[in-house]
Amino acid sequence: MAQAKRKKKFFNVEIPLIRKETQLQAYEIKELGNRYIKYDLTRILKGKSAILTIKTHVHEDEVITIPIELRVLPFYLRRMVRRGTNYIEDSFSTNSKDFQMRIKPFLITRRKVSRAVRKALRNKTKEELERWAKELTAENMFDDVLKGKIQKELSVKLKKIYPLSLCEIRVLKVEKENSK
Repeated sequence: MAQAKRKKKFFNVEIPLIRKETQLQAYEIKELGNRYIKYDLTRILKGKSAILTIKTHVHEDEVITIPIELRVLPFYLRRMVRRGTNYIEDSFSTNSKDFQMRIKPFLITRRKVSRAVRKALRNKTKEELERWAKELTAENMFDDVLKGKIQKELSVKLKKIYPLSLCEIRVLKVEKENSK
């Protein structure tokens, strides 16, 4: 006997974090669970090259998306670093209200600075970002980073140590869910 051919259909998937909608292809809506989508945010962020990774979950007959990672691409950061400046990187894990997050800040000073100043900037950044993460959910953290809200606040606080030409969250990533 010949089997009837199944045809793939497109299903609309809402991404509430960036207020966009995309389409995924599958035979049934149940197959869309646990899929990862990489979404280019370059046009949304006006030239700041970033990739948003989201995970899909199927709840009844609707697809729900959860942000997993936001990454600013290296070529954008390389373009920002100029001669006669220093850059400061860090990577640490911290807890938000619902997830354990990996945060990687990236700072660029206006001129060359001593190692002590770079260390002070790195320590103050870590302290402020841990305090910020503790009081927010992962969804709100991704939203603040996309809007540039935390970068602006952090830049103002770090200006007291040394003025920066760029203050950016290079990577914001969900590591695992907090067990409570």
